[in-house]
Amino acid sequence: MQKSWKKFIILGVIMGMLFLVACSSDNGNGSGDDDKIQVVTTIAQIGEPLSVIGGEHVNVESLMGPSVDPHLYNPTQSDIAKLSDADVIFYSGLNLEANMVDSFEAIAGEKPVLAIAETLPESALLDDEEEAGAIDPHVWFDYNLWQDALDAAVEELKEFAPDHADDFEENKQAYFAQLEELKEEAEKLQSIPKEKRVLVTAHDAFGYFGKLHDIEVVGLQGLSTESEIGVSDINETIALIEEHQVPAIFVESSVNQDSINAVVEGASNNGVEVEIGGELYSDAMGEAGTDEGTYIGMYKYNINTIYEALK
Repeated sequence: MQKSWKKFIILGVIMGMLFLVACSSDNGNGSGDDDKIQVVTTIAQIGEPLSVIGGEHVNVESLMGPSVDPHLYNPTQSDIAKLSDADVIFYSGLNLEANMVDSFEAIAGEKPVLAIAETLPESALLDDEEEAGAIDPHVWFDYNLWQDALDAAVEELKEFAPDHADDFEENKQAYFAQLEELKEEAEKLQSIPKEKRVLVTAHDAFGYFGKLHDIEVVGLQGLSTESEIGVSDINETIALIEEHQVPAIFVESSVNQDSINAVVEGASNNGVEVEIGGELYSDAMGEAGTDEGTYIGMYKYNINTIYEALK
């Protein structure tokens, strides 16, 4: 009962903020660029590809930047204003942006709002091994699935702006051709010795990556960074590192690295030497304007960081 009342209050606050923002935005959107389609996304893994595919016809803004953890993110009043001004809204879904779902539900009746990962067939998604009924939301680490999810977003843009549909399609095909090059880059992961293909990270964000590239994935936390890490989790990870002689484990740009440091220290105390192989991008990409600030560049960076540390 208490949770229901809390959700009701939060929804009421969001509706109130939307009303106030709408009243203050009657004279046009906040971007000052009325000729372009105003697209708002949650994560850059959606926003950056759509900015390329949308080209000159769109203005894309992602709410969650580098080092931001979408599992824990709470919408600000500024975010609500951006959602109110948007023409089209895209988010990943599958409970990745858990604290924003009420916002999306409140605004969905007014404009197109699409959870792109939820357009994928259920059979293609990975279950959460720790929580019955939950789905792994980190779909972008399977570039085949993410291509399909982005395709659904492009179809939404075509429907919203049919006059630009041909341009969207042409740009999409060019972008998807670059994804084919990314797949060639990923082939180097298969040259890592099978027994060393163990990817240890702070939280379980790389399930789709592991399945796609035949790599065993170990996350100290569950799918969400809200999960707690116990001593048993650390000890089990150390035992696995020792069994497979894993040379390196990885921190993540959007997750506190204390748990990984605890594994390194614990392994050392047990006479097992393991290094930190580098920082991976998991729930967030790099800074805008850098290679790692693009979906393809971020993915290539992760591939090469993992390869160099484990080969």
